[in-house]
Amino acid sequence: MFFGILAFTPYDKWHNQHMRHHGSVGNLDKRGVGDVWTMTKEEYLSSNKWNRLKYRIYRNPLVLFGIGSLYVFLIQNRLTQSGMTRKEIVNVWLTNAALSILFLVMGLTIGFGTFVIIQLSILYIAAISGLWLFYLQHQYEEVNWFRNKDWNYRKVALEGSSFVKFPKLLQWFSGNIGFHHIHHLNSRIPNYYLNNCFRENTVFNEVKPVTFLMSLRSLKLRLWDEQIQKMVTFSGRH
Repeated sequence: MFFGILAFTPYDKWHNQHMRHHGSVGNLDKRGVGDVWTMTKEEYLSSNKWNRLKYRIYRNPLVLFGIGSLYVFLIQNRLTQSGMTRKEIVNVWLTNAALSILFLVMGLTIGFGTFVIIQLSILYIAAISGLWLFYLQHQYEEVNWFRNKDWNYRKVALEGSSFVKFPKLLQWFSGNIGFHHIHHLNSRIPNYYLNNCFRENTVFNEVKPVTFLMSLRSLKLRLWDEQIQKMVTFSGRH
């Protein structure tokens, strides 16, 4: 909860959403919790012009990362939602109160303008980096999505969650989260054991790694085509 405050994120709200994400990732019939908004090609083509425009704006990288990253941490994380437990709601308000106190104390100590510049600069870089990592974990060329009847926890962990190959230094700084396929197979494995799990179990090595160039190409992929079972561009290319 303490680190959640430093990350502008109410822990209980995030924790429950994260658990739901693990139980529904890659499931076309249970989208909406902890996901990047993803439409199927058929859904997009059958949508009206307004919904298509909203989706196009949302999936634009400048909007998704440039604006969306700040929106999540500064606004979305400050709000309660229907269906939240009392514990989650209390945690949201306690986090907001703690951030208000932090803002007041730091503002009186070093100046409000100085604090805002420093805090927003750090938060913005961290938020973009975090959202970019999350995007790569489930939005890449070789990803697979399934309908509920075909959804399988083990299968979607290995085929619906990426292995992002980082340089060793970045791997350490990111807490080994590049081994996201292992994390989804068993989220109770501590991050400092993920590298050992990858090295000691050959099944994890069979997952094709996502490289930096592949991650850039994935930005063009916006829709899931159920006919060919691939992510495609708005023009239908994959």
